[in-house]
Amino acid sequence: MVKRIVIHLLYVVLMIGGLPAARAEDWPQWRGPRRDGTSRETDVPVRWSGSENILWKTALPGKGHASPIVWADRIFLVTAIRETRQRILLALDRTSGNILWRQTVLAAPPERIHNLNSLASSTPCTDGQRVYVSFLDGDKMFVAAYDLDGKMLWEARPGPFASIHGYCSSPVLWNDKLILNGDHDGPGYLVALDRATGRTIWNQRRPNDTRSYCAPIICTSGDRNQLILSGSKCVASYDPDTGQQLWISDGPTDQYVASLVYNGELLFLTCGYPQRFLQGIRPDGSGNVTKTHVVWENQNDRDCAYVPSPLAFGPYFLVVSDRGVASCLRARTGQLVWKQRLPGGHSASLVSAAGRVYFLSDDGVMTVIKPAETFEQVAQNALGEQTFASPAISGGKIYIRGAEHLYCIGTHAETK
Repeated sequence: MVKRIVIHLLYVVLMIGGLPAARAEDWPQWRGPRRDGTSRETDVPVRWSGSENILWKTALPGKGHASPIVWADRIFLVTAIRETRQRILLALDRTSGNILWRQTVLAAPPERIHNLNSLASSTPCTDGQRVYVSFLDGDKMFVAAYDLDGKMLWEARPGPFASIHGYCSSPVLWNDKLILNGDHDGPGYLVALDRATGRTIWNQRRPNDTRSYCAPIICTSGDRNQLILSGSKCVASYDPDTGQQLWISDGPTDQYVASLVYNGELLFLTCGYPQRFLQGIRPDGSGNVTKTHVVWENQNDRDCAYVPSPLAFGPYFLVVSDRGVASCLRARTGQLVWKQRLPGGHSASLVSAAGRVYFLSDDGVMTVIKPAETFEQVAQNALGEQTFASPAISGGKIYIRGAEHLYCIGTHAETK
């Protein structure tokens, strides 16, 4: 009995991905505590407007599409001021929204970017001891670590980076490592840094040398921990401890932006460029699994998602296209359950909490649904400000980064 309990506890630690124990449902990285957009919070707001259920909003300097992250009583996010060439890390008090400190991480010439990108698109991450950020410094990837009081602890430039669409590589944590995607218009790589010092632990060459903007996910399948990345004309799995490639699935397209999701059975991915598709992959293979482990594939689906990352929810797989068409599919088969046109275009990734899924448009309209066999809208809320960053959920609050403000949305105020 004791042995079974110990094994179960070890499994839980692995599923969290090597992060230290965080307080209940902090949001410490891109797509939250499980890197998949899901929250276990139950008392999460459903309805709001530009004035209703807005606990606070804070004006932000500069511009950026990176998501906020939340740890304990602090919120961290990055921004960029083009005129002064500054890339900045901010810390805010989560109760009041007051800016606690502001640090210029880097001053560098602005890179060329796509009109849907920004100079601060890489979401930071934290382990509760340090905050890790990633920007582009000329032709090099730039990574830095700060303590929670805003002191820089180290900086590193682990490899080259060039892309006609700009930079976005959100770092992920695994045990003692900080891992980043280096797919770009040149020799691509995955790199793992020592999160205490910034020293390179391993650097794994990537195939095909094609740009991508996805953060890798880390999951446990069977008896293997896997770092899985879609990008550079493939989906590939690596051992996060060593960087050794475990398996690869070719194609079915060239470039990727949306992150993968995993429901414990299948990996799901969406779209890409130039081919449009949705796909479910079994992650238990070795070598080239293109012909053996792709369970289903929907080709030429014009309503797949290119930029917004999808969501796995019970028996369903949900996506929203960049032009705003939401689709619900059966996770095991890829069979379409329903489609629904939502307001505006969409860049933000899907999040879920308390049995609901949240779709945030570029115009600041959040559509809240309850996943079911038919489209079931719970609410639709207009914030009144453009929104390109994905939301964060923590402590019964939703944090939404607008073009000019960070919003805290909730039905009751927090107390310290």
